[in-house]
Formats: sequence, structure tokens, C-alpha cells
Amino acid sequence: MKKNIIFWFLLGIPVIAFSQERNNTWLLGNDPGWPNVGRMVFDTNSYQLLTEQRKMPFKGTQATISDDNGNFLMSSNGVWIANANNDTMMNGQGLNPGPNVNSNPDGLLDPYANLLFPFPGDSSKYVLIHHTHDWDGYSYPSYKVFESIIDINLDGGLGGVILKNNIIFSDTMNWGFGACKHANGRDWWIVASKHNSDKIFKLLYTPYGVTSISSQYLNVPVAWYNVTHLDFSPNGEKFAYSVYDSVSINSTLLLFDFDRCSGLFSNPNIIPITNGIYLWGVSFSPNSNFLYTCSSGIIFQINITNLSIDTVATYDGFISGFPPTCCATTFFNMYLAANGKIYVTSGSSVKHLHEMNFPDSAGVACDIQQHAISLGNYFHLRAVPNHPNYFLGPVVGSICDSLTSTHEITHDFKFAISPNPNNGNFNILYLLPQNKKGQLQIYDINGRRIYEMNLPPWSTMQNISLPSTIADGIYNCVISSGNSRVNKKLAVVRE
Repeated sequence: MKKNIIFWFLLGIPVIAFSQERNNTWLLGNDPGWPNVGRMVFDTNSYQLLTEQRKMPFKGTQATISDDNGNFLMSSNGVWIANANNDTMMNGQGLNPGPNVNSNPDGLLDPYANLLFPFPGDSSKYVLIHHTHDWDGYSYPSYKVFESIIDINLDGGLGGVILKNNIIFSDTMNWGFGACKHANGRDWWIVASKHNSDKIFKLLYTPYGVTSISSQYLNVPVAWYNVTHLDFSPNGEKFAYSVYDSVSINSTLLLFDFDRCSGLFSNPNIIPITNGIYLWGVSFSPNSNFLYTCSSGIIFQINITNLSIDTVATYDGFISGFPPTCCATTFFNMYLAANGKIYVTSGSSVKHLHEMNFPDSAGVACDIQQHAISLGNYFHLRAVPNHPNYFLGPVVGSICDSLTSTHEITHDFKFAISPNPNNGNFNILYLLPQNKKGQLQIYDINGRRIYEMNLPPWSTMQNISLPSTIADGIYNCVISSGNSRVNKKLAVVRE
């Protein structure tokens, strides 16, 4: 069923997002100078499709990020950085110096070649990891990983670039980056794959910048001219990407376990998917139980538990753009959005998006609605944001949880939940440090904060009533005060 779409016509005015998440915005539109382009703004259940005027088009590379309150901050198409007003950020021009940018001034074609995340330990700064590609006589590998840093307090809060095109390291790499929170819940693992190899590069980004660069051979088929997503599961425990063997003409999905503490990949699963067809998008389901990938004509679902493969959609022949000949609304990149749905773009510039409504459901129950979202009078090509799970918390109790494990013994909160399990209505009992305020935060299994409240000084008990929209399941309740914190599991079971 086609969605009812709300259009807001904006004249370069930044959208005030209604979501409370950093990954709430996807910018749409790839035609420079087109009168109107769009953006999708997500909350945890739905989205708004907004129409606006914007200077920045996108071809394949896109990075966006909002603040903790869901206010949109910046974007980049690999050529320049735009601020919240959709104008060039202070010192934001001239990314990725080289011939590829000169040939593609309206945005790079490389999927997932931009990555934005908050600077660890500094709420005023953001990091953009980026690359471009160059012709080597046979293909188009990337040769450098660049770092640019933005101070959002500059230019009256619109931000300014204070470090640009800093080369972190050089090698011969495939396109795109993946990222996952370190087990301490603050730092970041950033990964890239070596061209024509099974080697993966791993960068650890801390409050001191990149503090380590390591690599690991994965003992799997090599990735040659790979353009698929290097994707971590929302819970941070799995990692996947696909490779294409130009000799056997096979496409294979590769699935690994990931240790957020050590950064090591293990337990490789080599999953043959297609013969003679290239795989493009890769995305995990929100509950991390299913993995999706697609060719131009087929979307596949892989059950993480038993590695069974199910075909859940086949391209229906729909033409979008300039019928009857252009353009085929096939499958290309995949994007797990903040509302828990997966969206699929096409390899051509088209006027429709595909929508997967229930990616946590097995088989065709995942409900892929082809060309369900009409973009009206503008076109979109390939590009999806490269959003890691910004909300993944620490692995509590891990030896790498250096930011919380020592804190948890500094104060005895005497934390209790009653009753537990419950139907979403329960009491918390606790003891705060003397004269100190506290905070309650509740996270789902993906590390996403679903509830929070302030705890006043001297309080020892609060009655909590969770919204009925919060699903049954196991949640992590955290009480913190200053540098001290404690957590307990909460089970919500409604009749």
C-alpha cells in the first residue's frame, strides 16, 4: 500500500526533527539544481517525507548526523560538508582531493564512503571518516583513509571544520567503511577491507584520535572491487559483507562473530548466495536475528541461527522515472532506519523507494513493499546514510568496560525492581549518593535508549509506567549518579 506522504516546502530552512536520535535523517535527491529534493525524518515508529530546496545532491556517498535531541546538524556527499542550513559549512569545501572529486562535483558514487560519529569524550566535536577512489588500470580502489573534524560550536552553532583531509593511513582498499562501538561504550572500531584480499583493517578511534591501526586475515574468499556494505549487527555481535568471485562468477555472503572488546573477528561463515549475479546491499534486522542482502533482482533473507536462506522479494518489473523505458526500480543499497524498517534504493535514478515493514519476521512476513514510497517530482540514486548504532552501550562486566566497571563499585545503589517481570508498571528502589541527583535510563537489547527520567536528591523510590508502545521483552535499566552507575535486567510481559 502506498504511504500517505506529508510534504513540507522549505526554503533552505533546517528541519526541526521530531525524533530523539542521531540517525533520524536521510537526505534524498541526486539532481543538482532540481527545484525540490527531499528528506526522510524518522522516529521510532514512523517517518515524515519532507520536500525542500537544498544545494547538496547525492549519488552514492552520504553521511548525516543529528544531535542527541534529534536536531539535524550536518551532511556530506564526499565532495563537501553542509551545515544544518544546507549551506557550505565553514571550511567544509574541498574534501577528498583528487581526480575523482573533480569528475563528480555533485557527489561521489562510492557507497558507504563517508562515516560521521561524535568525537569520543567531546560533545562539541564530530568526526568524518572518508575516502575517494582512483583508476589503477583495472578497477577503482581507494588508496587513502581521510579524517576531518568538525567543531559544532563554531559559526554560531552551525559548525566549522578544524581538521580536514588528514590522512590516517594508506593502502589499496575497497569502497566503504563499517563502524561499531567499542565495548567501553565510548570509542569506535572503524573497519575497511583490502582490495583483492581477505584482509580487514581495523582502526580504534578514542578521545586521542586513532590510537591503533591493525589488520586481520579472515580466511574467506577475497574481496575484489567490493562495493557492498561492511555491516555490523545492531547488537554489535555480528559482522557481514559480500564478495564476488570474477573467476567462479559466484557471489558469497560472509558472516562473522565480532568481539567489541578486542576487535577480533571469528567463526567465519561462508554463505553462497547467487551464481553469476552481483550482490549489492547488506543489512541486519533490528533484533540482529536476520541478515538481508540483494542482487538487482532478488532480496534474500538469512537466518542467523541456522544460516538458512529465503528469497523474500523478486523485482516486479516496475519502471520509475520516464516510462516506458527508464528506469527500472530494482534493488541496490539497503538502509536500516531509526523506525526499525529497512529501505532499499535502486541502482538507477528513480522516483520510488522500497520498504520492508517487518524485518524481524521470518520469510515473506518481513513484508517487502516494492516501490511503496513515491518521491513525487524528484529522483534519488543509490545513496543511503552510513549510520552505525550510535546508541550501543558498554558491555557491562567486560574487562574492556574500562569506563563503567570500576565505577560500579564506587557506590552501592541497593537497586531493586519490583515486581520483575511486570506489565510495564513497576517500582524502582535505590539509594543515591548523599545530596546527589541521579538518572534512570532504560535500553533495549540493541542498546537504544527507550526511556529516561531524572531522580531528585534524597529520593529512594519511583513508580515507573512505560508507554504501551514499548514492546514486551528484556531491557537493561541503568541508574547513574556522577561517575557511579549500576544496572539490572527488566522483563516486560503484558497479558
